[in-house]
Amino acid sequence: MKIRLKEVEHIAQLARLEIAESEKELLSNQLSQILTFVNHLRDVDTDGIPLTASTSQQANVLRDDVPMESLSVEQAMDNAPQTEDGFFVVPKVIADRDSS
Repeated sequence: MKIRLKEVEHIAQLARLEIAESEKELLSNQLSQILTFVNHLRDVDTDGIPLTASTSQQANVLRDDVPMESLSVEQAMDNAPQTEDGFFVVPKVIADRDSS
C-alpha cells in the first residue's frame, strides 16, 4: 500500500509534527512498508489459537491491601529541605503569563 505525500502531511498535522520537505518522501516510503507488513499479518492462519490477554502466565502479584500505621507528620517532614506549618515548601515552577 503506497502512502501519498498528502497523506504524510495529513498524518503529520494530526500528530502536530513539523516535517521538512526532504523527509516527506522518506516517511512516505517507511509508512508504506509498515502498512505492507501489517497487511501480511492478515494472511497468518490463527484458527485454533486461543485468544490471550497477556503472554505471561502470572496472576496478580500484588500484596493484600492491609491497613497499617503510616508515618507521622514529623517523620514525613524529617528529610524535607524546607517545611512550614506541617507542609512541604517547594519552589514555584509555573511562570506568570505576563513574564513569557
